[in-house]
Amino acid sequence: MSPGSEEKPSRARGLAEKDNRYLGTEPIGGLLLKLAIPTITAQLINMLYNVVDRIYIGHMPGDGDLALTGVGVCMPLIMLVSAFASLISAGGAPRASIFMGQGNHEAAEQTLGSTFSLQVVVSVLLTVVLLAGNRTFLLTFGASPNTIDYAVAYMQIYSIGTIFVQLTLGMNAYITAQGFAQIGMLTVLLGAVCNIVLDPVFIFLFHMGVRGAALATILSQGVSCVWVISFLCGGRTLLKLRRDTLPIRPSLVLPCIALGLAPFIMQCSESILNLCFNSSLLRYGGDIAVGAMTILSSVMTFAMLPLQGLGQGAQPISSYNFGARNAGRVRQTFRLLLIVSVIYAVTLWALILLFPRFFVGIFTPDEELQVFAARALRIYCGAMCLFGVQLSCQMTFVSLGNAKASVTVAVVRKFVLLIPLIFILPLFLEDKITAVYLAEPVADVLAVTFTAILFAGQFRKALKEIEP
Repeated sequence: MSPGSEEKPSRARGLAEKDNRYLGTEPIGGLLLKLAIPTITAQLINMLYNVVDRIYIGHMPGDGDLALTGVGVCMPLIMLVSAFASLISAGGAPRASIFMGQGNHEAAEQTLGSTFSLQVVVSVLLTVVLLAGNRTFLLTFGASPNTIDYAVAYMQIYSIGTIFVQLTLGMNAYITAQGFAQIGMLTVLLGAVCNIVLDPVFIFLFHMGVRGAALATILSQGVSCVWVISFLCGGRTLLKLRRDTLPIRPSLVLPCIALGLAPFIMQCSESILNLCFNSSLLRYGGDIAVGAMTILSSVMTFAMLPLQGLGQGAQPISSYNFGARNAGRVRQTFRLLLIVSVIYAVTLWALILLFPRFFVGIFTPDEELQVFAARALRIYCGAMCLFGVQLSCQMTFVSLGNAKASVTVAVVRKFVLLIPLIFILPLFLEDKITAVYLAEPVADVLAVTFTAILFAGQFRKALKEIEP
């Protein structure tokens, strides 16, 4: 090995230690503000990927309401693509932060390289599966004879861009984990702006309809993907994506997957939930009830993404200081995260209950659908005020590397509570459609109670392990 090749890793380690020291020294309030604002902004911009297509499609002349419902049926498959990105990177990025807090720069870089290669492999497999079976999947997820053609047209094109979605979401997590929150925000902003510009061009100018919306989305994700990889291979990053770190190392990857199981289950469960909601609503209320669910899930996405952005902003602080065995700063970070998250959740909850027609009107001009969805939205978001507690606890579990607890709370909320309630409540209530929507707030109340009790014990235990 040449002297120059030996000096580069040494300089990188020194740079990493120097540039990450602020995570353990700067005031928590200012640090969280500096990291969370870009991540929240990124999450809000990222929401545009999910809702801009629906807004434009919902306003297509003639068949916009059916097209909107068809694209809404695609969301479970789109969530699955995102879920596989989370399976690998949502566990990998916190572990890389913990390694950096421990001063183990080599392990952090190898984690980045190994998970990058694994995501490429997963992306290829997902693309093949989606292209081969999307019609079958979409019929299973609630597409009707009136909406299946719109759903298939959208999903066939979207599937081709799976690798762009995987690498953009997955690798951007490592940019944020290093403390480059503004760069992570620009990743999402770049793609969102491209999507906003290209959507009306392909949908209306080129008369491509839902196919145009899908094409605009994957081209925009492709631009973001190039940006992310260029940054991680460039000179500003602390963790560099290099050829010698690309081999998949099971000893590093498997713990990342274990820690990423909670976000993976959360997002996978959203697909299963969409299947359960859509099948029940199609049975009791027809296409209008499924169309309303598309709007409700879009509003819920709006509610959840800023909370996830707050959690992602707090993650480098918590993970770094946990690795550095600084229990006081870990405790302070959680308390501040909890307070801000609760304030946000309660404020948005009040706005939705007071002005449901405003939120619904963003997605459709159809009067009948607006009236139906506005009433359903008040029911569906009835316990949104509690989300601040749920997300703060769950994101902190992930930040501290507690895979078992993070998986447990994800499984309990979705699989133990919500999915059974979707089918149980209609058996006891005369209004079947209301009963289906009511499953969400009932499950949320029970889940938050369980999560808070579990977190209280696990958090104290984790801090005792690192206290002197």
